[in-house]
Amino acid sequence: MYEVAISWRQGYKRPCIVLPCGGGKSIITAEMAKRTAERGGRVLFLVHRRELCEQIEHTFSDWGVDMELCTIGMVQTITRRVDRIEPPKLIITDENHHCLANSYKRIYQAFPGAYGVGVTATPIRLNGGGLGDVNDKLIIGPSVRELIGRGCLADFDYYAPQVADLSGLKRKSSGDFDQTQAADILMDKAIYGDILKHYRKLAGGVKAICYCATIEHSMEMAQRFRDAGIPAAHIDGETPKELRAQIVQDFREGRLLILCNVDLISEGFDVPDCGCCILLRPTKSLTLYIQQSMRSMRYQPGKRAIIIDHVGNVHRFGLPDQEREWSLDPKPQKSQENKVHVRQCPECFFTHNTAPICPSCGHIYEKTREEILEEKKEQELARIERKVAVIDSAEECSSAKELFALAKKKGYKPGWAYHQAKERGFL
Repeated sequence: MYEVAISWRQGYKRPCIVLPCGGGKSIITAEMAKRTAERGGRVLFLVHRRELCEQIEHTFSDWGVDMELCTIGMVQTITRRVDRIEPPKLIITDENHHCLANSYKRIYQAFPGAYGVGVTATPIRLNGGGLGDVNDKLIIGPSVRELIGRGCLADFDYYAPQVADLSGLKRKSSGDFDQTQAADILMDKAIYGDILKHYRKLAGGVKAICYCATIEHSMEMAQRFRDAGIPAAHIDGETPKELRAQIVQDFREGRLLILCNVDLISEGFDVPDCGCCILLRPTKSLTLYIQQSMRSMRYQPGKRAIIIDHVGNVHRFGLPDQEREWSLDPKPQKSQENKVHVRQCPECFFTHNTAPICPSCGHIYEKTREEILEEKKEQELARIERKVAVIDSAEECSSAKELFALAKKKGYKPGWAYHQAKERGFL
């Protein structure tokens, strides 16, 4: 908040706060609204889905915001009534990556004297472009990895079993995948066994949110889980309010283990804690990927979340905690896919940042041609000595391979060898 105030004093009118999912954007905006209202200024808070209005109102009321001076509304509604709204002192834009839409711009233009601030985890348009036409400054908060280190988010294990070939998927004019075609591929009964099998094997009955390609696909998946004896339900934007509340309550109290949806439980939608997310929706949107893959990390601090990606989104965007460089450049940026460097273990399906050894099971990867050539460039002559002693401690090991052999000999877990190798600079 301090940096936002400084940016306003410096002449910026509409900065954008960049903070990962679960980083506290609702509380930050509630405090900003509270301080503005305490000075007699009106606040206009813009959301893009009606389901979020009531949720934000509860958060603001609990935080002590004077709701007589605060209007929370869906942008589609506000833009139709913009001539009847009292001029706000502050306009807050939730999920700010939507701000370039004409409906948002009309509201901003109607109140040129208002200060503005947006909040988002991904300050890019859904098609990959920048937000410079609206925002004039980026304020970058702590990274995902920093929030994990502070105990605000759960660390995670990422798995990407290859159960469906989606390489032939068509794309719509927006650039995203054709979800109807994706659903047809995923509806193939032959792969449901793999989805259920991997959920049981990797998540072990932990509560999970399942993101599907279409509403029909989501309903079908919920039924498939139920047929397998796993309590599941589907919700979408048209689910009656009372029924949706009951389903969420059942999920909260453990009567349901799987909550299936398409995109509803993504942007700001509040649901109870869960330890796993299942990705069945292939996407070209980094924003959607981050919001969905991080859902299980938001409510489990101190525990390890499990992400099961059946559609290869990780190979397009990298892991959720990957460091990313953000820009307000309005020109479409190069695809994030070109910057992704992840590896998937063929033995246990664990997906991780590039490393010569799987941190989960200790599998040693065959070196690629590029890695071999790079090693040859860096090789130096060294004296060769015969080893006569039997290696019996980590201090005696001179390579990661020897550490994993020692771990196997002593019955240690592969993770011990991996961390020892990292500490000694072998990896």
